[in-house]
This record gives sequence, structure tokens and C-alpha cells, in this order.
Amino acid sequence: MPLSATAGTLPAGAQPKILIVEDDRFLIKILLAKFQKEGFETRAALEGEAALRELESFSPSVILLDIIMPKLNGFELLAILKANPKYADIPVVVLSNLSQEEDTRRAKDLGAADFFVKADVSINEVASRVREVIAKQLAKRPHRS
Repeated sequence: MPLSATAGTLPAGAQPKILIVEDDRFLIKILLAKFQKEGFETRAALEGEAALRELESFSPSVILLDIIMPKLNGFELLAILKANPKYADIPVVVLSNLSQEEDTRRAKDLGAADFFVKADVSINEVASRVREVIAKQLAKRPHRS
């Protein structure tokens, strides 16, 4: 179902963009298919350094971020993003296998908008929450006349 005010929260005509940062190629395929079906413009990166390269030419509405990745992990990437004024306002939703309360707290302290444990959440729940996060971000922006 394409995004609309009735699908969750976004204004009609808004085409959200998502950057999926995940090192599991199978999960990337599933997430890309889900978000494309829901009307998102999608991009993916297999690790943190690749995500930073993607951000040079792509301005996502939201970043879906894994934590355990090679090279630059999700915590490190989140810290870099939130410290850079160019990226600091992009909401980041963490989707990780880490399930300890301290991991959730660390991600939120670094600026994550939400944190999901992969084993505990469906793709539909992730998509719904991503739509909510984007809508909340849009609501914060000043309205133009």
C-alpha cells in the first residue's frame, strides 16, 4: 500500500526516502522490497563507510541502521551522523540483533529515534514505525505558506 495520510501518517504526495544500512544481503532484499512497495525511494549500504558515501548523493527521510557491521559499526556511524549538522536531523531507526537494555540505551543516547530487536519485530511493524518517525519529523518542520 502506498504511503498516504490513511496509511499512517504522511501527507499525500510525499515520497519518503530511506537508506538501509545492513550487512545481511538477504535482509536488505526483503527491506528494500517492503519499502519500495510502500512508495519509498530506497538505497542500501552494506556497512557504515558505504552509508557515508551514499549520503553524499542521497538525502534520506530516515535511516534504518544495523549495529553489528564490519568496518564502521552502527554505534560509530550513529555518533558520526548526529555530530554532523548536515545529517544530525535525519531520524535513525536501529534494527539490530543486540537485545540488551544497555544497547538500546546507548543507541538512544547517541540519538536514535527508535530501536528494534530483529527477532522481536515484523517487517510490517518496522515499516509502520518508520512511517511514524518520518511523520513526526515532518511535523517539526516549519510550515511554508
